[in-house]
Amino acid sequence: MAVKDAADVKTAPIVALGLIGGYLAARETGVRPLGGVVLGLAGAYAGRTWLARRGPGITAVLSAIYLGAFGASHPLAKKIGAWPAVFTAAGASAAAAYLLSDADESLE
Repeated sequence: MAVKDAADVKTAPIVALGLIGGYLAARETGVRPLGGVVLGLAGAYAGRTWLARRGPGITAVLSAIYLGAFGASHPLAKKIGAWPAVFTAAGASAAAAYLLSDADESLE
């Protein structure tokens, strides 16, 4: 199986999938670490693109946003519910990925 060149990957859908898919995997299986694996794999795949396209500074910022959104979704879920919190975290992460990484590619 060929892996797409890092510079050609759109990362906004990947980070959204990582957060939503990670939550869904943990919820449906009851195995929280499995959700972490999904979250981590998506983050690593997006991170390789951020590094190739934008360098280590933006990679660090986007990684912090991705992991911060994951962390923030837990207390947010107590206020607005689990799925709304997951969708909020996924949307915020995807928007950041689009603005700081993907948007430049769509202008070419």
